[in-house]
Amino acid sequence: MTALDALGTALAAEHAAVFVYGALGGQTSQSSDPQLFAEVTDAYVVHRGRRDRLTAMITEAGGEPPAAEPGYDLPADLSGPVAVADRALRVERACAATYAYVVASTAGEERQWAVAALVDAAVRQVTFGGEPTALPGL
Repeated sequence: MTALDALGTALAAEHAAVFVYGALGGQTSQSSDPQLFAEVTDAYVVHRGRRDRLTAMITEAGGEPPAAEPGYDLPADLSGPVAVADRALRVERACAATYAYVVASTAGEERQWAVAALVDAAVRQVTFGGEPTALPGL
């Protein structure tokens, strides 16, 4: 796999993350759970920014950024904060695994950017109820 392949894989993961966080935001109440609402909103903004940055990186490298799918799988029940946090945790685990792949497949500035994204995904996992791990994404 090439660095461009890894960036494309990460972009596909970010497309999914943006979709899922958009849905989670619609299931989170700012009045009844302001902390979860803020965490989901922040994650949405961060993932949207990463999606846009990856699109630019792929284009600058002469590649064709993969398009988003028409939809992504969501659990049938997102009616409570526990279900929302659980789905957010799964998004962050998937993103951490993707960014670990990007770190292994890139060098220089791309790798530094991917390391920062991996660290952020690892921290967000803890925010959404995950346990810290020595090697996030692996």
